[in-house]
Amino acid sequence: MSRALLIVDVQVDFCPGGALGVSDGDAVIAPAEALARSGDFAFVVATRDWHPRDHGSFVTAEPPGRWPVHCVQGTPGAELHPAVDRDLLDLVLDKGTVVATEGYSAFDATGLAELLRGRGIDAVTVVGLATDYCVRTTALDALAAGFAVTVEAAATRAVDVAPGDGARALDELRAAGANVA
Repeated sequence: MSRALLIVDVQVDFCPGGALGVSDGDAVIAPAEALARSGDFAFVVATRDWHPRDHGSFVTAEPPGRWPVHCVQGTPGAELHPAVDRDLLDLVLDKGTVVATEGYSAFDATGLAELLRGRGIDAVTVVGLATDYCVRTTALDALAAGFAVTVEAAATRAVDVAPGDGARALDELRAAGANVA
């Protein structure tokens, strides 16, 4: 089995102090990098939310979306967290570029499934931010695309808009067929 590691949205705006900071979000960096260094992965991808200024998910949109303005293309907040070792990455993949969609999934309008298949990848491990949104949706879409999926829960953190959203997301992923480690 050939595996890829998907490091989802470990960006300045999603870490503490960012526009949409996830509590303890930067704590995913060390375990994600340990996985990347393990030698278990043929390909390592980091994703970035890379929203246009008028993205429909923003509270400033018409009609208003649900999220504060975050990860706007070309801004410091949209960049990978400075502690992320870019030498471990084979690819930085931008997502969330379509104004009218949330763009949570790394597989949404990015060509990622085809890229992975072209490299002979048949399994993915998903880590990053946030468990209950982009990690969840990326893992579900990977399953739907036919990949074997592992989510390393210790290398994820949740937004938890409602208390327990992260735990419910992991339960949903288990029920869908993902291995939650």
